[in-house]
Amino acid sequence: MLFLYNISVYLYTLFIRIASIGNSKAAAWIKGRKGLMELIESSLDKNKRYIWFHFASLGEYEQGRPVLERLKSENSKLPIIITFFSPSGYEVRKTYALADHVFYLPVDTRSNAREFVRLLNPQMAFFTKYEYWFYYFDELYKKKIPLYLISGIFRTNQIFFKWYGGLHRKILGKVSYFFVQNEISKTLLNDLGFHNVSVSGDTRFDRVVFNASEAKELKLIRNFTLGKKVFVAGSTWAIDEKLLVRLCISSPEWKFIIAPHEVNSSRIREVAERFPNAVRYSVLNQATIDSPEDQNTDSDVQVLILDTMGILSTVYQYGDIAYIGGGFGLGLHNTLEAAAFGLPVIFGPNYQKFNEAIDLIDHGAAFSIKNQEEFEKCMETLKVEATRKESGKAALEYVNQQTGATEAILNFIRKA
Repeated sequence: MLFLYNISVYLYTLFIRIASIGNSKAAAWIKGRKGLMELIESSLDKNKRYIWFHFASLGEYEQGRPVLERLKSENSKLPIIITFFSPSGYEVRKTYALADHVFYLPVDTRSNAREFVRLLNPQMAFFTKYEYWFYYFDELYKKKIPLYLISGIFRTNQIFFKWYGGLHRKILGKVSYFFVQNEISKTLLNDLGFHNVSVSGDTRFDRVVFNASEAKELKLIRNFTLGKKVFVAGSTWAIDEKLLVRLCISSPEWKFIIAPHEVNSSRIREVAERFPNAVRYSVLNQATIDSPEDQNTDSDVQVLILDTMGILSTVYQYGDIAYIGGGFGLGLHNTLEAAAFGLPVIFGPNYQKFNEAIDLIDHGAAFSIKNQEEFEKCMETLKVEATRKESGKAALEYVNQQTGATEAILNFIRKA
């Protein structure tokens, strides 16, 4: 089985190399790993024992971030290393102020894992949700370095619970302690013989509640939305935007803010072509800089395209209804950032892997749609003030009730 694992890692890397010829994200994945081990060796302080946080991408970073920031707030001199697997995480957070260094994760081979762990010599390591790498986990285990899984979630259809999942069960055996999101995950691990597990919840709730409480004013967004009902579409893909075109036409009295999941130039051009009368945030921003005396946007503009990263979670404060992308693809994006501001949430049909999406639907705070007709019918329902406010209140109450995971994790670590 380990041979097949090695082959799969090799083939994945080969596929990324081929894809990098015409794909900027794949190209960044390859470029970021050139000379990586040499960079790591030259950057690290050999007298320090770092705390290592690894995140697959930006979403996992938001889950682990509350634990990282609490540890740092308790000891400002604590040396921290962050690694990312994906460029979408690394490129956004490569200058994160609370980390001593931010790197890509070297490909999971025996030699890479051995060298990386030797160089880092970590005090402890934190992985988030479901990112499992055999050689890194094995090396930490051999060196008796504590490895914690934050906000883990397990389902019966995962490979760990299949007859052919022996190697992956071995990977789980290298984890020092599992902090999982729900009782189902705990039971599944217990059934495999793992009892080093507790239900702490999802640390993202702590993050989104903090973000909502500390949200800064965005004057450009405030001026664009002034006096209007606002629909915020976050982390959208092309299929989501196609649904939004007709909704904009049928809802001329509403303002729409669209934040594509990817903001490279080709994607922004694609969105702008779909909404030809829209204004881009960067253009709006530059116009304000050039003419600071005129900070009121054109009231006739209905659609604003966010062509920048890092502000979507704050933009939700100006919304009345949110749509979250990814539900018509491989995975739903972050619904909690919008729910934390008391917005009812709409998304596509592929949400079953996301516990919070299921819970939001059960609480009457979220709605799944399969097509244009269902989308517009849902929108008509939520346009009714009383209905929208009731759903928004349910969203806010649900999010606030789920906080506390960060404190539970830190309490355990302090005693370990």
